[in-house]
Amino acid sequence: MHSFLTNEAKFDRIFLFTDDSASIGDKPTEPFRANLLRVLRQIFATPFMQDGDNFWFFFSGHGIRHNEQDYLMPLDGDPEDVANTGISTNTITNYLRSCGADNVVMILDACRSGGKKSGEGIGRQTEAAARQTGVISIFSCSPDQYSYEIESIAQGAFTYCLLEGLGIRGRCATVERFNQYLEHRVPELVSQQMGRVRQTPYSIAEPLNRSHLILMPQHASLADIATLKNDAYRAQTKQDWDLAQRLWIRVNAAASGQDMEAIEALQTIAVGKASRTIPMRTQPTLKSPVQPGSTSSISASKEATTPDEDDFSSERFGANYYTRLGELLKAGRWREADQETADRMCKVMDREGGWLEAEDIEKFPCQDLQNVDRLWVKYSNRRFGFSVQKKSMLNVVQNPMASILVMKSGLDSAIV
Repeated sequence: MHSFLTNEAKFDRIFLFTDDSASIGDKPTEPFRANLLRVLRQIFATPFMQDGDNFWFFFSGHGIRHNEQDYLMPLDGDPEDVANTGISTNTITNYLRSCGADNVVMILDACRSGGKKSGEGIGRQTEAAARQTGVISIFSCSPDQYSYEIESIAQGAFTYCLLEGLGIRGRCATVERFNQYLEHRVPELVSQQMGRVRQTPYSIAEPLNRSHLILMPQHASLADIATLKNDAYRAQTKQDWDLAQRLWIRVNAAASGQDMEAIEALQTIAVGKASRTIPMRTQPTLKSPVQPGSTSSISASKEATTPDEDDFSSERFGANYYTRLGELLKAGRWREADQETADRMCKVMDREGGWLEAEDIEKFPCQDLQNVDRLWVKYSNRRFGFSVQKKSMLNVVQNPMASILVMKSGLDSAIV
């Protein structure tokens, strides 16, 4: 698994815990309880990843169900003192969710309680935690089954098929396709090698659209990307900006950062998220919006200054035309100021109904534009205004990797 994550999945950092794994810094990495809990505490002390990043947790060993809780047993675990020597899967999922990555995967190749072939093993309680936290969880077998090791391949059947499915043979890109591969391949292999026994892996990925997430971008087909795009469009239509942003980042990562639909959608989401923070437009709605970076009078206006004295004048209507706007902004009545801005700008261009056409923007008086912008910038403490919007939009278009939208394939980390 370590070799696969390093050489094929190209993860950036891997924490490996085995009998003979190298130390991390000066800290030992034998899979003892204290060593595992220490690294979990240290690396998850504060969020260190973000949307577009991946964090996987892989465990191969014994699992025990104790007092209705699921535990993973480290090398020094005591089956007679599970609560004090095991590590609960709840503890692990809570740590995983705190890393900041939006694609968190927990893979458990864990046999039933103490290796017994009767009684219920781990699974059901971990399933519930996975549904609550959103951690994608993949189990080597059902709670009432045994997870087999096969002598001829010197490996567990599940891990063997897992590496097949994510590798060149299976070429499974998404959670859904990977689950389908495992559900077919593991029983097939176990039956061939072990005879009439059953081992059926399964996964938990909720909500449903998480099953469309792309685990291995290098294997993603156009159909995989199209399905993810449909989920992103649905979230965007519902104005679920956070979800839409995460999905579009995933789409762009699968396309090596070159998907123009994703880039344009992320720009739109940036505006949508900004307007959600304070419910106002700070400009009238445009039937034909001017694109960022165009040569129109608004997008080319200089960043506003904030002189001591307010200028309420209009090139067409003279002094005090924007006095009411200034009063609303001073009072912090943002919604009313937003509507006042739209009404006044439409009146300047003899438009009714709160709309400006693209040609109106081209011809809008510079004096009016600059005065409205200065008022907004001054009384919002430089948080709002046309010049502020322009700066944010150009940052997204010209420097997407450093902007508020993360459009990269992401940092990938794993604990094995």
